[in-house]
Amino acid sequence: MTSAGLKVLIVDDEPNIVIALEFLLEREGFAVYKAYNGQQAIAQAQQLVPDIIVLDVMMPGMDGFEVARQIRNNPALEYTKIVFLTAKGTQRDKETGYAHGAEYYLIKPFDNEVFVATILEIMEYG
Repeated sequence: MTSAGLKVLIVDDEPNIVIALEFLLEREGFAVYKAYNGQQAIAQAQQLVPDIIVLDVMMPGMDGFEVARQIRNNPALEYTKIVFLTAKGTQRDKETGYAHGAEYYLIKPFDNEVFVATILEIMEYG
């Protein structure tokens, strides 16, 4: 599977993280969209129906776990993949992420090559 034309929604309240992820993913040919909080993420996901969502956990208002739960409860988004990318790295956090429907759970700080390889692998073998 090629990444060209695949839609990725990046959800993080830290603009520098969003910019870095956008650069890495656009370089691989993904169409990148951005949201900076949970409410924006839900609205964008419903409108775009992205192939994959890269989702932070700790955000003001609605956290990433709640965003994932709402996405998983929306039949229109059943094929959208969710990858958490967060500083919350305990075993309990990971279990919560997977329980809310994540395909993968990555910890910040992250290695750029590992991040890109993970996204490409999920999209190919999902």
